Amino acid sequence: MPTLILAESSLETIPKELQNHASVISYCKRNEKKPSDILLDNSWHFAAMKGIENEIKRGRPDIIHLTLLAICNTPLYRKNKLKVFVHTINDKVITISDGIRLPKSYHRFQGLIEKLFKNHKIEADNKTLLQMRDMTFEELLSQVKPSSIIGLSTVGNKSTFEDTAKTITDNSVIVIGGFQKGHFTERIFNQFNDLRSLHSDSLEAHVVASRIIYEYEKTIFI
Repeated sequence: MPTLILAESSLETIPKELQNHASVISYCKRNEKKPSDILLDNSWHFAAMKGIENEIKRGRPDIIHLTLLAICNTPLYRKNKLKVFVHTINDKVITISDGIRLPKSYHRFQGLIEKLFKNHKIEADNKTLLQMRDMTFEELLSQVKPSSIIGLSTVGNKSTFEDTAKTITDNSVIVIGGFQKGHFTERIFNQFNDLRSLHSDSLEAHVVASRIIYEYEKTIFI
């Protein structure tokens, strides 16, 4: 089956250098949590994040929530015909199990992912739903062993969702950026053997995921 990877995703707990910032301390007191146990979120920690490395690509866990909801509610995923991974900006990889139903509420999703960062695994009914491991993007590809790696980026070769979907095979990997702005780092770009731009505008990750999955579904279900 094809694999979809959200790469360099904007998903991390608050880094040590920001944990003593006033906005972080205030947020933690209100929510009765430790700084090391909460997700970095620019909705709450904007002041603390000013000037940090890769600022424009960090602090947006809502992007991952929306995109995973879009992916995991498609017929392709529900029929167990798509494998999904989240690779984070700090080289952690989350494996999404088959048939998972993620919470639609962002606050519940936030709590789930904070628990995952702490325990590295989410289980229910003797089944692992989510698992997090320290793993680079390159190591993940070595595990998947794809026949082709299709990167989707505004700097890719001009194409369409429909034409790109026709190139996806059972052993392809499709890579979408899990961040708000900017581009993949050079080491991620270097892994692609096919880099495509699917629209004249920069589209949000959940829109790209939904549309490429829909076009691929048409090639196998119709």
